[in-house]
Order: sequence, then C-alpha cells, then structure tokens
Amino acid sequence: MRVRVATTALGITAALLALPACSTDTTGGKHQTSSAARTGKPADDVQKPAALSSAALESRLLDQSDLGSGYLPKPERSAQHDDVTVIGCPALSELGGDAATGGTLAFPHKAKADFTYGGSSSEISEELYSDSARKLSDGIDRIFDAMTGCPTYQVVAGGTPVVVTSQKLPSPHASGDKQWSQLLTFTAGGRSTVVKQTAIRDGSLLLIVSGSPALVDRHLDKALAKATSTG
Repeated sequence: MRVRVATTALGITAALLALPACSTDTTGGKHQTSSAARTGKPADDVQKPAALSSAALESRLLDQSDLGSGYLPKPERSAQHDDVTVIGCPALSELGGDAATGGTLAFPHKAKADFTYGGSSSEISEELYSDSARKLSDGIDRIFDAMTGCPTYQVVAGGTPVVVTSQKLPSPHASGDKQWSQLLTFTAGGRSTVVKQTAIRDGSLLLIVSGSPALVDRHLDKALAKATSTG
C-alpha cells in the first residue's frame, strides 16, 4: 500500500491511507536540519491589510502554465474523518478537530491546488489563506510547533499504523514576514514517503507549499511571487 500524504498543515498528520500503492520518495535525503525553522519580523501587526476573498486567492494559485510540462491536476479526494488516533505526541492530539481528520486550516478565506508530476508518485500542493497577520501566525505556529515538537509519533487511521518522523528545516531564504519549514517522513509496511512543507506569511496572506522536496524547492519562489502579486 502507499501512504497517503495529506498535504495541508493540519491534515498532514492523519488522512494517510487512501492511495492504492506503495511509494518511496528519496529526494529529501540531503536537506539540512536546523533549530532555526522560523524567521520573523518583529512588527507582525504594524500593518493590517484587508483579508483577500477566496476568489481572489484562487486567482493567485499556481496553475499548469506556471508549473510547466508534466504537471496534472490531482483529483480531489473526500476527507476521511473516522478512526484516527495520534500516539506519542500529546501536543498534536490536543489540537483535536481537523488536526486529526485531514481538514484544511480554519481560516475564512482559502484556496488550494494539488498536482501530480510526470505520471509518478511525486506531488505538490499549494494552499493560500487570508486573515489578520496575528491569526495566521498564531494558527500555523501551533501546528508546526506541535508537529516538530514530536520527532517521532504514530498515526493510526482505519486500524493501520503509520510512523511519522518530523524535523525542522532552515528558513527558505524567501521574502515574507515569517516562515516555517519542516520535513516529514511517513512509514507504513516498510515503505516511506518524504514530504517537505514550507509556509510563508506575507501580511494578511499565508502560503503553504507541500509535497516532494525537489518540487517544493523548485516552485516555492514562483508560488510566493504570484500569491503576493498586486498586478
């Protein structure tokens, strides 16, 4: 079986089992670890631009023409919300709700796009959210702190255990007011899938890019430029 990699910050811990075959992604092996996973400007709330609507966020997502050849939209899968247990990470368990059921972040304005690459198991997901700077930072802080605060934990979904290991990564040297990055490895049945996840807050906009580490590195700057474009 393949471990289903849920590519939202909240959902990445839980809805792991829906895809049909096993996969191993080795592209994340050379990423460096660091305790400096977040950088921030001190005056997060000095400027308070208006939140963007979901429709406006949708228009700022990367599309196939931005990504280039070989990328195909990934069909949406229905969320699975039953029989999910987190073991060995009390902070993550305490988040409850979507953190244990594969949902998206609970901000009022949101948009998301998922793509596969080259007919392989490589995937990339982009999410955009808009709210006040403080709410965006506080929300994503709680998730990343919980996940990276537990280097190894287990998720049991539908009776199948998945071992998750997490590590903080250095900030990606992109612009923005605050950044988060982590590398997660999901292991089930002796097979592993590696996912890189980077989040950047710029004013009232939060960008999250997740997926195969090489694809995240390739498209992060482009995603941020389009998401923050005012043209």
